[in-house]
Amino acid sequence: MKVLKFGGTSVGSVESILSLKRIVEGQQQKTIVVVSALGGITDKLISTSTMAVKGDERYKDEFGTIVKRHHDMIDAVITDKEKHDKLSDVTDSLLNELCSIYHGVFLIKDLSPKTLAAIVSYGERLSSHIVATLIEGAQWYDSREFIKTEFKHGKHLLDSELTNSLVRHTFRQIPHVALIPGFISTDKKSGEITNLGRGGSDYTASIVAAALDAEVLEIWTDVNGFMTADPRVIPSAYTITELSYVEAMELCNFGAKVIYPPTIYPVCVKNIPIKVKNTFNPEAPGTIIKDKIAGDSKPIKGISSIGGTTLITVTGLSMVGVIGVNRRIFTALADNGISVFLVSQASSENSTSIGVRDEDATMAVKVLNNEFAKEIETGAMYPMHAESGLATIAIVGENMKHTPGIAGKLFGTLGRSGISVIACAQGASETNISFVISSKYLRKSLNVLHDSFFLSEYKVLNLFICGTGTVGGNLIEQIRMQQNKLMDSQRLKLNVVGIMSSHKSVFCRDGIQLDKYKELLELSEESCTGHIRDEVTGMNIFNSVFVDCTASAEIAGLYQTFLEHNISVVAANKVAASNDYDSYIKLKDTAMRRGVKYLFETNVGAGLPIIGTINDLRNSGDRILKIEAVLSGTLNFIFNELSSEVPFSETVRRAKQQGYSEPDPRIDLSGKDVVRKLVILTREAGYKVEQDDVEKNLFIPQNMFDGTLEEFWQKLPALDAGFEDRRKVLETNGQRWRFVAKMDHGKTRVSLEAVNRHHPFYGLEGSNNIVLLTTERYKEYPMLIQGYGAGAEVTAAGVFANIMSIANI
Repeated sequence: MKVLKFGGTSVGSVESILSLKRIVEGQQQKTIVVVSALGGITDKLISTSTMAVKGDERYKDEFGTIVKRHHDMIDAVITDKEKHDKLSDVTDSLLNELCSIYHGVFLIKDLSPKTLAAIVSYGERLSSHIVATLIEGAQWYDSREFIKTEFKHGKHLLDSELTNSLVRHTFRQIPHVALIPGFISTDKKSGEITNLGRGGSDYTASIVAAALDAEVLEIWTDVNGFMTADPRVIPSAYTITELSYVEAMELCNFGAKVIYPPTIYPVCVKNIPIKVKNTFNPEAPGTIIKDKIAGDSKPIKGISSIGGTTLITVTGLSMVGVIGVNRRIFTALADNGISVFLVSQASSENSTSIGVRDEDATMAVKVLNNEFAKEIETGAMYPMHAESGLATIAIVGENMKHTPGIAGKLFGTLGRSGISVIACAQGASETNISFVISSKYLRKSLNVLHDSFFLSEYKVLNLFICGTGTVGGNLIEQIRMQQNKLMDSQRLKLNVVGIMSSHKSVFCRDGIQLDKYKELLELSEESCTGHIRDEVTGMNIFNSVFVDCTASAEIAGLYQTFLEHNISVVAANKVAASNDYDSYIKLKDTAMRRGVKYLFETNVGAGLPIIGTINDLRNSGDRILKIEAVLSGTLNFIFNELSSEVPFSETVRRAKQQGYSEPDPRIDLSGKDVVRKLVILTREAGYKVEQDDVEKNLFIPQNMFDGTLEEFWQKLPALDAGFEDRRKVLETNGQRWRFVAKMDHGKTRVSLEAVNRHHPFYGLEGSNNIVLLTTERYKEYPMLIQGYGAGAEVTAAGVFANIMSIANI
């Protein structure tokens, strides 16, 4: 024998109630079916009562909708005329009784708890008759006859012993299908209608299953089972196939509204498994809840949360070492019907924080201030402090007690995401770690924890990409090409949530389709730096990285804000790292303090691992003594192209056309780009330097940089003859030009130098870069790094590599 319970949504529509019929009639063994009121009817019964007691005649219209709802359902699902007419008579009789009660409430303008309990009972009484008529051969039973309560502590509580006896007596002979209205009960002394509270139909089913030693209790609802988290917040949440009774109870108590928490205890005592199934998807396996789960290795099973939390802190020096303070706190609250779901106490005993629901907060503060009025008056204790606008999160799993470091990982993960924990609590059983945060971080917390504890199918990295030019465009395409491969091979999802061009931007928390981003940008509104800042920080998304593929000083100025909001920054933009030294250090310190990353490998050498190598050397205890480098792929390309057939002006044009130079090649020709790169390398090597400290020996007259870019192109050919004369001399001497950057124990300079065929820089081809690092370990034979140092594709690849290094942390 099994017990099946169907909730309001399972009897809320024609489609669902017919699905219920198929499920029940497909059972092979004897079945007891417990049903809730039609979806939404309980709330409608209560709201209509409220209107009636206020003397609002519109309650009649609301009652009319209740009548119509039930008759419409009967007309839709009961096709046999005889059964239809008989059921309609029963339904009308019940509705007439209900109408009379409403009329009485309206006349005397009084709605006692007893009357309200009677009113809401009609929801299950009506729905159960409909379902009993619909299912072939079903026999209806009145739960008021065997579910009994007694009044204690201001509430109607189940009389378990009497109820179990009556259930066993009632069902000493069980028909193939027995139909019971859930939720409803009666007082054992007076016989007055009572109920088992919200979610009481689950409880009814559990009570019956336990009393009759059922094979299984099935809870049929509108979800596939318990989820690892709320799927409305975390789209990647999935169904948990198995839970222990303890894990299910913890999840239910902390907001997972799959089943009513008291449901678990009666069947748990009898070791009867609970199956949670979906009426709308009966083929889905659902979740099974039982005592022991074999082969279970996951440290946590799920994450649940409660919004609308208020934290009340009881504090005072008189609490230290005084016996009975906590007893007074909880007794006072219990006497006033206030439930506490979280307690956190300092070991010094001078403060206790309790979590209550927002709606109980005002009363709780009043009760506690009254309880400790004398202590507050004398200054031995302080008035109660209440902090609202909070949320409580719980991570649940019985295996946490066998896994060291779960709490450390939890709080470390939250800290790196910039989320402060206001209070926390963990029981000695280590099944549940609960903590309180600001409610504005609830979504972010749930996502980052779900991702961190491998409850998500993929680890997610959320990217904001600023700049859609040659580098940014290549990066977006590289990400698009790699997305599926990374998901398959590394279980990594690169989720691009923002793309910004020079004047427009598009943002989407769920991710932007990268093959359509250009069209989306075209359709978006005009954007500005302030808008970008507000959108990126306002999204408050977890595991996020801002990727700057621009050369904008304004965008670089946003890095500090992003890092302060625990958003990592990957920059191809050289402005920030070469800006004044104090700003550079502040960015790096902020990233370290906030536990995020500020990476700018492509600032020097495009995709070459120059900065990373310097950092690795220093981190291993080595010291950088000298740096000699050709750092401008543009200038190297220009001087390699220069020949008797190709004049200087033409080489500059080719560098621009082939994407090696900056949009304005004067930045490269002026040496500014190399100066910035040298400053960055020198700083990464551990020396304090500013751009003005670099000695500059340039090869282009200053007047070439005056005026517009168009004027520059017009004047440029005037330099060709001079360069050709000097080139011939170099050729005769077996030398080549290289624009060299040097650092020697912190002193820096850049200059155009002639190198002979024995120098490592002589054979440098195309736009390649080369760096020689002389260190305390590499003194006699400097370390050499050489390769492509310019080009949008390799720069984008270097940016991509920085992104991946964050993903792999």
